[in-house]
Amino acid sequence: MQLRNPLSISRSCKLCSLLAVVLCLATTVHSLAQAPAQDFQQAHRDAVNRQRRIIYNNDGAETAIYMTEPTAENFLEQRTTALAGTAVDSIFYCSRSCGFGVFTHGTEIGDVFTTKEGRYENNVTGEMLAAGLDPLQLMVDFAHEHGIELFWSMRMNDTHDAQRSAAADIIYRASTLKTSHPEYLLGTSKKRPKYGAWTAVNFARPEIRDLAVRYFEEVCQRYDVDGVELDFFRHPVYFPSTARGKKATAEELAAMTDMVRQIREMTQREGQKRGRPILVAVHCPDSVEYSRAMGLAIDQWMEQGLLDLWIAGGTFQLNDWAYSVSVARQQGVKVYPSLDNNRVKDDQAKQMRNTVETYRARGSNALAAGADGVCLFNFFGVFDPKAPKHNLFNELADAEKLATLDRDYFASSQGMVRSASGNYPLESFQNTETLNGRNPKQVKPGTATDVKLYVQDAPFSDPAPKLTLRLRFEKLRDAKALQVRLNGAELKPTKTSDQWVDYPVAADDVVQGSNQIQVSLLESDEKPWKLIDCVLNVRFDSQ
Repeated sequence: MQLRNPLSISRSCKLCSLLAVVLCLATTVHSLAQAPAQDFQQAHRDAVNRQRRIIYNNDGAETAIYMTEPTAENFLEQRTTALAGTAVDSIFYCSRSCGFGVFTHGTEIGDVFTTKEGRYENNVTGEMLAAGLDPLQLMVDFAHEHGIELFWSMRMNDTHDAQRSAAADIIYRASTLKTSHPEYLLGTSKKRPKYGAWTAVNFARPEIRDLAVRYFEEVCQRYDVDGVELDFFRHPVYFPSTARGKKATAEELAAMTDMVRQIREMTQREGQKRGRPILVAVHCPDSVEYSRAMGLAIDQWMEQGLLDLWIAGGTFQLNDWAYSVSVARQQGVKVYPSLDNNRVKDDQAKQMRNTVETYRARGSNALAAGADGVCLFNFFGVFDPKAPKHNLFNELADAEKLATLDRDYFASSQGMVRSASGNYPLESFQNTETLNGRNPKQVKPGTATDVKLYVQDAPFSDPAPKLTLRLRFEKLRDAKALQVRLNGAELKPTKTSDQWVDYPVAADDVVQGSNQIQVSLLESDEKPWKLIDCVLNVRFDSQ
């Protein structure tokens, strides 16, 4: 056997040792690089999974309208101070954006809303910023001091500036973008689009999408926010095709998805720079099909991991909450039904829907469907010193507590209404009841009129509460002419007053989910009746 040269063996060993050292160093460097990335990913997961019992959305009108002096104390006491110590775990603060690119926080890219015309004569935004009291920074500081999460919310296409009012004209003139670039808009004051408002910006234009990304980037670089919200519900028309009532094109869908992806990548980049994640929430209609029709591929955004939270629904609701929960769960996204104020055009119906009892029922339905929490939107009247006191900021976070409280379930809490700017047509996507005074149902002799009543949190607690089904008619005649059934069980009236007929209901007759009410007239009654409302009262004698 031929032996190798000892010198060659020595050199070979040294070479192997050198290679081993290099490999070891490379492995160490790789591990060091991987560890922070893995830590950041875990921090992101932890942030997504944190408790959000109630999200409180604030539209940021304090400095523009309601404040009496430019101080931090006066600013916070308008809508914020009272949230400390409640079950509000997250505040989504919209620093105005009442018109694309017009804000009340410090910005070098958009416009700062400092006008003092008309209803904005008390606008203290300019004085606040000059004194170093940036509204968004004050909100960040307050939230973090009280262990509350703070998202910056931007209304992606708010068009309050299109309403036929002096205030709208003021808002429009405050926008350098819109007044200088009318070509960026979906219409003109003389040539208004079929759907949406003429002042809506056109997201088919790359200039608009680029600006949206920059607005979010500027906030993420300047403020220690926990996340950002893309509020596509205000107002839901974004492209020329949808403004004509057509479905969004493939190109439009792709363009919007690319913009959302850029915002997601930016939040990850800025979050890694500061060592703490910035989450992304999207507020859009509670229907994948409707959202896609108007240009928002919400299902694709979920599949591609472009968002963390889905704020579903708003001034109109297209599906029962179980639908939204199912969609979100399939993609591992947190879902929070938005309990917006109602827009029903009937004073009595509107007042009844704004009660504590109705909000309890809506919140209880959402939680029973499996939602991760609820969002309160345009919920401001409660801060009026003259408003009745309530405990909704805690009650809406506790499903077990809600089950023991009085509640009112309307067949349709929102009805079928158009937003202030006229939204993309939604009739063909509507899967919930829409009964209200502006959308009544005819009750004719011998033919049953169906009404759906959604009660996701049934069966009711033991001992069972007193249940009363109330039907409201435009003109109430002899209640004996009516035949009413709930899930097949015939009901007998016990009381009539004004336009209302009351029917006692047995707890066992109410099922979880959709309940079917059938209303018909006896053959002997020839004239049709007009049914305009339906509500199930739940009452506990112990309260």
